Amino acid sequence: MTENNLSEEKCVACRGDAPKVSSQEKVELIKQIPQWRIVEKNGVEMLERAYEFPDFASALLFTERVGRLAEQEKHHPSLLTEWGKVTVWWWTHKIHGLHRNDFIMAAKTDSLYQPILKDYVES
Repeated sequence: MTENNLSEEKCVACRGDAPKVSSQEKVELIKQIPQWRIVEKNGVEMLERAYEFPDFASALLFTERVGRLAEQEKHHPSLLTEWGKVTVWWWTHKIHGLHRNDFIMAAKTDSLYQPILKDYVES
């Protein structure tokens, strides 16, 4: 499966007893989102990526677009918006770890990044 296919998938409703991705699945899925890394915070595995921007306004615009995507997919990240930078963390709260949905959302988040930079350059 290519990165484009992962970003075209939809999140599935996740219950508290849903399985976390296996170690093997993590290895395969992270290859499709190479700029992301798996981190552990408070004993919970998460996907993390920092995106760079030329100023606060474009970082805020990106944050807003990620928020709209999250509402659309009904899967929500943690976001830190700073001057010139947005850090995004995806994980599945109900299972306290990583689900395929998180990798899907990371790929979708990546697809939002280039248009933001293009919009900024053209304005």
